[in-house]
Amino acid sequence: MSPENSGAEVISLGCRLNIAESERIRTLLGPARDLVVVNSCAVTAEAVRQTRQAIRRARRARPDARLLVTGCAADIERDQLAAMPEVDGLVPNSVKLDARRYNVRTDVSPRAGGDLILTGAALDRRRSPSSRGLTGSRTRAFIAVQNGCDHACTFCVIPQGRGPSRSLTVAQVLREVERHLEQGAPEAVLTGVDVTSWGHDLPGSPRLGALARAVLDAFPELPRLRMSSLDGIEIDAELFELFAGEARVMPHLHLSLQHGHDLVLKRMKRRHSRADALALVERLRERRPTIAVGADLIAGFPTEDEEMHEANLAIVRELGVVHGHVFPYSPRPRTPAARMPQVDKATIGRRAAELRETVARARNAWLGTLVGTPQRVLAEADGTGHAENFARVAVPPGTAPRTIVTVTPARLKEGLLT
Repeated sequence: MSPENSGAEVISLGCRLNIAESERIRTLLGPARDLVVVNSCAVTAEAVRQTRQAIRRARRARPDARLLVTGCAADIERDQLAAMPEVDGLVPNSVKLDARRYNVRTDVSPRAGGDLILTGAALDRRRSPSSRGLTGSRTRAFIAVQNGCDHACTFCVIPQGRGPSRSLTVAQVLREVERHLEQGAPEAVLTGVDVTSWGHDLPGSPRLGALARAVLDAFPELPRLRMSSLDGIEIDAELFELFAGEARVMPHLHLSLQHGHDLVLKRMKRRHSRADALALVERLRERRPTIAVGADLIAGFPTEDEEMHEANLAIVRELGVVHGHVFPYSPRPRTPAARMPQVDKATIGRRAAELRETVARARNAWLGTLVGTPQRVLAEADGTGHAENFARVAVPPGTAPRTIVTVTPARLKEGLLT
C-alpha cells in the first residue's frame, strides 16, 4: 500500500454539520492507520445511494483498511448498511465524536449490541487500529453549535438520526472558534441541524443572535462570520441586526425555505408562510442591499400540483434566490409525508430540473452584476475562493490559501467570476 493510502481517512457526505463533525473525527482518530470512516447522510434516498456508492468506492481504494460508517444513515439505514460486505462496523450518530468508538474489538459478534455494531465483514478481516495520522484542515471553520431537531416536518427523517435539539454552551463555542483561529482559519461558519433553535435548552434560553455577538466580541481578530441554513421564522432581533449592519457577518442568508406555496408548507408542517419569507428578505435588503439569498427547496412534495409548483418557481424569482439547493422529493422511512398521495417520479424530476434552471438564471444574472465590482475573496487551494456574498471568484495565481484578497472580476465564465 502506498504511504498516501495508509493513513486514517474521513469521507464526509451531506450537510455542513457533517463537515464540521468530520473535521473533529479526523482529530479524534489521531495517528490511526488503515482506517476509513464514512460520515453518511440520509436526508434523501439519493443521499443514501451516494453513501453506499462512497462506501464501495472507499473499499476499492483501500481494500485492506478497516471501514466504519457513522452519520445519519448509520442509524436510519442501519440494517442495509450493516449487510454491505464492504463495511466493518457502524458507529451510531449519537456517539460519533467519542474516540473510543473507533477502537474496534474483533472478538465481538455482529450486531451484538453496545455502541459499535460490528459487521460480519469485520470478523473476516480481523484487523486492529495502528499508528499513523492524517489530519485535515479547511479554509473555513465549521462550528457545530447545535445538533438534533425538535420539529416534526412531515418529510424529514433527520430527527430519527440526530435526536432532539441540544446546544453547545457559549463557552464551548468560543473554545471551538479559538481552536480554529489558532489553526489559521479566517472564517467561522456557525452550523447545526436546526441552528436557529440554538440556546433553547440552555439556562435563560439565549437566542442565536446572542451567540453570534459573543463570538464577534470575543474574537475581534476574526474577519468573517457566516451562518449556515437558517429557519427564517426563528431569526431573532439581534441576529437580524447583525445581518443588517455588522460588516463581519457575511451578507449571505441561506433559508430553510422548502417551498413557495402556503398549502404545501402547511402539509410539510413548516412554521413560516410564503409572506413571512418575502417580508424577511425585503426588510433585510432595505438595510443591506447587497445581501445574497440562498434557499433549500423541495420539488414534487406529495399532493403538489402544477399551481403549487409554479409558486415554487415564482418564489425563487421574487426572493432573488442565487444560492439554491434543490431536492427532488423522495419518501423517507417512518415519515408522515411518505403516507401522503405521491407525485410520480417523472414529474418530480421535471419539476426539480425547472427549479434548478430558474435558480441558475437568477444566479447568472446576479453574478453578471458583480463583474467590475471589487470583491473581498477568501482564497482556497484550488485557485478560487468565496466572496463575502458567497460568489465563487478566481484569485490571482500564487495567492496563498486562507488569504483574503480584493479581486475585481472582469468577466463571468461558466459560473466563475474571473
